[in-house]
Amino acid sequence: MADQQFDLIVIGSGPGGYVAAIRASQLGMKTAIVERESLGGICLNWGCIPTKALLRSAEVLHLAKTASAYGLKVEKADFDLDGVVKRSRGVAAQLSGGVKHLMKKNKITVIEGEARLEKGANAPDVIVKDAKGKDATYKAKHVLLATGARARAIPQAGLEPDGKLVWTYREAMVPNVMPKRLLVIGSGAIGIEFASFYNELGSDVTVVEAVDRILPAEDKEIAAFAHKAFEKQGMTIKTAAQVKGLKKGKDSVTAEVSVGGKTEQIEVDRVILAIGIVANSEGLGLEKLGVKLDRTHVVVDGFGRTGVKGLYAIGDLTGGPWLAHKASHEGVICVEKIAGAIDEAHPFDNWNVPGCTYSHPQVASVGLTEEEAKKTGKKLKVGKFPFIGNGKAIALGEPEGLVKTIFDAETGELLGAHMVGAEVTELIQGYVIAREGELTEEDLMHTIFPHPTLSEMMHEAVLASEGRPMHI
Repeated sequence: MADQQFDLIVIGSGPGGYVAAIRASQLGMKTAIVERESLGGICLNWGCIPTKALLRSAEVLHLAKTASAYGLKVEKADFDLDGVVKRSRGVAAQLSGGVKHLMKKNKITVIEGEARLEKGANAPDVIVKDAKGKDATYKAKHVLLATGARARAIPQAGLEPDGKLVWTYREAMVPNVMPKRLLVIGSGAIGIEFASFYNELGSDVTVVEAVDRILPAEDKEIAAFAHKAFEKQGMTIKTAAQVKGLKKGKDSVTAEVSVGGKTEQIEVDRVILAIGIVANSEGLGLEKLGVKLDRTHVVVDGFGRTGVKGLYAIGDLTGGPWLAHKASHEGVICVEKIAGAIDEAHPFDNWNVPGCTYSHPQVASVGLTEEEAKKTGKKLKVGKFPFIGNGKAIALGEPEGLVKTIFDAETGELLGAHMVGAEVTELIQGYVIAREGELTEEDLMHTIFPHPTLSEMMHEAVLASEGRPMHI
């Protein structure tokens, strides 16, 4: 029988779980990880990675369609839907295989099956049901939950996936047909990314958002810029709108949408639900153990402690922001705390977690929006710089975009940074590092940025906060 005693058992192998397991192994802990589906979790198999592969295909198609603008000739640029999906699934499989290799390299025991918890002598016991329905009990000094989350549904409003006409992200990633008409309900990062993908491939896309703007978590000015760009590309966007119900036909769906006090019927071929997520906290036995839940999410402190001896939780399971990199960082902090590698002065905090949306144009941000910053009562300095003033952006054929910085006028602290445009998801980390290193407005102004690069706009936006941009 395989060894069933460990220092740490991690339940869930997404970016939070597998990174935590690797760090635990590095710190000398005998570690196991439990996974009921594929290593890498939702992110690597059905989320972050395969969606970026789909979006890359859409980006290449866009470049092919606009090749003449670059002095190139591409005749009849088109796509093969099966080929696009196949490439995406291949990328996901490669990354999942990579996690398997990392588990082996770090001597982490992989346990396949579905886990539940029962009261143990110290930490809870982990009971794993395998594919044949047989239970095995594993014991550890510490148990870390990293079970993630799934797409939210609202059955009472008829907003429930059926796998055929009404999709979640899973079905949207492996379409067997290209919908001519598509309704996306929800305009957060997931909804907008799928809207961007299908729009580029030729679907007539309508986005419905309940609040008064798309990308509600982003800075209002940046969201408005993105809104205009999407509409220019042919999307129909309805904000402050409610989907009251979905009526399914043989191969179509009619949505009843309320906008401005009026109700309209929108007939589409498929619907994507992107109305938030719920934590995968059921079926684990958490209630019997006394774990506190808040709207399906496990309540923890800055080190992932649940209040139950030996039991920890990280990632999407514990609430927003629901981001892979946040989960990984939480996992490292949690494991280092368990191993005694850090003290009480270094708990996890959400204050410097960047957010990225990989649509066309891309959107990225970190810190406070201008609206949030104003509520602090601090005197602000706001700097903005447009892509049209940047040589590299023009050379790339990407002159539409904006970089925005928000500083505390008295201390020079970078309160927030927001971007929309080409490759901003690769640029935002510069501002994240600046905030982590407590660099001031003056420090950034005195920093040399290479030319010609898109990163020069980051410098220009800082200079603009002082009213001294160079190229606009």
